[in-house]
Amino acid sequence: MSLAVRAAAALLLAALVAMIAGHVAERRARRDVQQGVAADARLRQALLTSEIERFQLLPMALGDDVDVRAALADTPGARVRLNAKFAAMARETGAAAIYLIAPSGLAIAANNAGTPYSFVGRDYRFRRYFGDATRTGTGSQFALGTVSQRPGLYLARRTGVGGVVVVKLEFDRLERAWRAAGGDTFVTDPDGVIRVTTRPGWRFAVTRPLSPARAQVVRADSGVATLRQSPISATRDGEPRIAGMSGPVVLAEAPAGAFGWQVHLAIPAGPTIRPVVRAAQAVAGVSCLALIALVWAWRTRARRRAERTAVLEAAVQERTAALRREIDDRIAAEARAADLREGLRQANRLAALGQITASVAHETAQPVAAIRTYAANGELLLDRGALDDVRANLRAIAGLTDRIGAVTAQLRGFARKGSGAVRAVPLADVIAGARLMLKERLRAIDVRVTPIDPALAVMAGRIRLEQVLVNLLQNAIEALEGRPAPRIDMAVVAADDTVTVTVRDNGPGIAPEIADRLFTPFATSRPAGLGLGLVISQDIMADLGGSLHVAAGEAGAGATFVVTLRRAA
Repeated sequence: MSLAVRAAAALLLAALVAMIAGHVAERRARRDVQQGVAADARLRQALLTSEIERFQLLPMALGDDVDVRAALADTPGARVRLNAKFAAMARETGAAAIYLIAPSGLAIAANNAGTPYSFVGRDYRFRRYFGDATRTGTGSQFALGTVSQRPGLYLARRTGVGGVVVVKLEFDRLERAWRAAGGDTFVTDPDGVIRVTTRPGWRFAVTRPLSPARAQVVRADSGVATLRQSPISATRDGEPRIAGMSGPVVLAEAPAGAFGWQVHLAIPAGPTIRPVVRAAQAVAGVSCLALIALVWAWRTRARRRAERTAVLEAAVQERTAALRREIDDRIAAEARAADLREGLRQANRLAALGQITASVAHETAQPVAAIRTYAANGELLLDRGALDDVRANLRAIAGLTDRIGAVTAQLRGFARKGSGAVRAVPLADVIAGARLMLKERLRAIDVRVTPIDPALAVMAGRIRLEQVLVNLLQNAIEALEGRPAPRIDMAVVAADDTVTVTVRDNGPGIAPEIADRLFTPFATSRPAGLGLGLVISQDIMADLGGSLHVAAGEAGAGATFVVTLRRAA
């Protein structure tokens, strides 16, 4: 057999081995890419759910706001103040719009009041979210804005005195983040209509057939004249194809989340799979040729064997360098996966807060509405002198309050359960209890408490007062992290009618950018903070007949919070 024939046979065998190796590598690479894309889609679904649930807190928090009630009652100056509050909250939270609709359907306050695009005075009775919130208490709708013509999700909630608070959420920031992460991401609703997407041209496209009647309802609800055609198709082999993507595509979807919305992620498979296939083919082909070369070298002279060995060593060195590069790429990919997992944990924490808050609001909404009805009827019955009926209403109200108490008692796993009664409690026991709960975190901090008379008592509820002190101590602990010689001073000063508790730390003090709005919702200088702890603590002190405020001090000299309580007789 001539040398040319032998060389041709060797090349043919190497090509066959490379083709088989490439086919096997392609199947494995496609499976790995599919798993990675599916995991990425689940992460993006969690981020979407977290974003929606975060904004659902806003209309819930504003439902019983004092300025909202005053604006609905048309109190002089109330609507101007509410316009300013809405504008500040929109800037803080990133909401696209916040506005209040009166029971008549007209908007009476908005964050964009006074601008050419103001919502004030516009009639929103035609919006489905307004009708749903008026009837059931809550409503939501994804549609184009009638003024801005920008798409967004409207979250509506009925207030305690009528009227509806609406928050509009736009997804531009989330879409930019998804776009930067790679691939094409789109979110479909239960009808299969695309709502959020990294491709703006796909918005309001249908991914599965709709009946003419249902399509007409979706168009009217979304505020669009037509629904676009689906960007998804399939090849003869059933493989997915995405408009604007060439070559094979990996398409994955996450389980549906809030409102039945489902995240889909499409990644071009070619750029990921082709290098793997080519590398496998190259390795297999080179390995096959190397084996043939070794056999050939064994049968030839020593010089030829030495030459072939040199060629093989060069090939091995080249492959070793390629393997090192692959290992470095895998380490970098694992680091990115760790970052994504941390993002998922943060999303789960935010989702838990939204779910618990929504649960309490849902379970207590009906008893509160019934109590309001019984109280109103009681006034009429008193006017008529029907005292027996009034007593019956009061017993019904007592039963409803027991029901509310039973609902809130179910939150024992999330927060401590406390009594609402205000009575004389020993102040020394309360301070000792707060320090005991934070014993481990206070271990590395010098905590100094002035001597307290064991007989000194204040008018409070023990659990709620402990909650205030724990919150102030936690804030001080977080402010002292990484500070040299950390120290917390607790001073108690008793007067004839009042008792003052001062909590002072030697941390960096109050950040100037939040000093003026320290006791307003969502004001925080900590990346992981919600900005609700001090607001809740101030409300508790008001209920106890006391107060909570921050004392003025020099910049960088620490923070000082002052709690004032009524002294027990």
